[in-house]
Amino acid sequence: MKTIALTTALITAASAETALTIYNQNLAVVRESVPLELKAGENPLTFDRATAQVLPDSVVLRDPTGKAAFSILEQSYRNDPVSKWLLLQHFEGQVIDFRTTYPDGKVEVKPGKIVRSGYVPGGQPQEPIIEVEGKLRFQLPGEPLFPALGDGSILRPTLGWQIQSAADAKFDAQLSYLSNGFSWEADYNLVAPEKSDTVTLTGWVTVNNQSGTGFNQARIKLVAGEVNIVQPNVPVDSSRMAMRLKSMSDAAPAVQEKAFDDFHLYTLQRPLTIRDKETKQVEFLRAPEVKAMKKYVYDAASMRFFGGGPQTQPIQGQEFPKDVAIYWEFKNEEANGLGVPLPAGRVRFYRSDDQDGNLEFVGENDIDHTPRNENVSVYTGNAFDLVGERKITNFQRDDRAEWMKETVEVTVKNRSKEPKEIVVREHLWRWLEWKLEDVSMESVKKDAQTIEFTVKLAPDEEKKVTYTAHYTW
Repeated sequence: MKTIALTTALITAASAETALTIYNQNLAVVRESVPLELKAGENPLTFDRATAQVLPDSVVLRDPTGKAAFSILEQSYRNDPVSKWLLLQHFEGQVIDFRTTYPDGKVEVKPGKIVRSGYVPGGQPQEPIIEVEGKLRFQLPGEPLFPALGDGSILRPTLGWQIQSAADAKFDAQLSYLSNGFSWEADYNLVAPEKSDTVTLTGWVTVNNQSGTGFNQARIKLVAGEVNIVQPNVPVDSSRMAMRLKSMSDAAPAVQEKAFDDFHLYTLQRPLTIRDKETKQVEFLRAPEVKAMKKYVYDAASMRFFGGGPQTQPIQGQEFPKDVAIYWEFKNEEANGLGVPLPAGRVRFYRSDDQDGNLEFVGENDIDHTPRNENVSVYTGNAFDLVGERKITNFQRDDRAEWMKETVEVTVKNRSKEPKEIVVREHLWRWLEWKLEDVSMESVKKDAQTIEFTVKLAPDEEKKVTYTAHYTW
């Protein structure tokens, strides 16, 4: 029975209907519009434009109108495109010619028997074994000259079906499948003038295709969140794909947002041609005037209490770091020129040098998915001219009376030529019940075991913050 192949001309005609829905983690839904012409009875069909990373059990071929009466008897996927090593395996045990071209232009053709091809399905080829003139060689004696391609060989990853049709039918079928090899991520550039905190924020989506197949003028949708694909040998009660997709909202004109079911999609407004092994970027956000604030934090002892009784042992000879961290913070709200859910990605910060107008890189970090009206806080490095010092000056405990006291002294120094404000963050980690005594300045309780002091420093000024934490149990 003759196989009906979807030809290159047919694929070109259908390419305008290609669509990709790409998730954050190495997954996409691929949709192709495939013109079919079926005869009554059984119809073999192949499609040779699938990706090299198809999830075979996810393939669906259907009539989107529901009018064509057909059923799929068999469905297959092959990803063994013809190669030199595959053809060597096909002719294993046979004699073929090998051609050698020498530097002086001389061409020599010798027959050789393929004892072992070296082809390893799904792995790297091994050394072949070729018998030439009664002797074995562990390498090819020249370029193999194959008599023919070989029955059943394919040039590209190929899907195949046996379709039973009740009657003659001609329609545009929709082919859908899941494929690994796709990803997208968001990247943000924040540009600030040298002496101002009003910044320009631009956002880009970066689409990466490592699927083994290129796509021409494809409609692209992007979903923010995590997609979990069930791995082999998982329990039966975990056999469904779980989509934990976080909400996104309005984007810039290049990308249109739409609510769909319980999550949101970003739709690129222009079709995208993306080749295999290609990465492309599309701008989706531009906010020219965002009010951002630089914040300095000295957080020298980020210890935490995890239960099991009060931590009553004094710390002997511990040295605390002196670095004062730099954070950039801004509110993701409409009044601040934003107010759009920001997908997770990397934020890069640049300062403009007033002397020559060039942009200088001043740090980067990742942000998580950030809904509208939430704060964004990004650590970008440590301040060169700000120094912190922390030490424990006294420790007392009375196990019978069930209390202990720890006295802490923190010194922050501003060695720059401008006034600075440093947040001193302290963690009261020894026990759940505590109160402060002998506090040198006002503090703010951030949570059950964290307090903060805000210290304002003039140029070349240093100040001390002291307190005693009284724990009881």
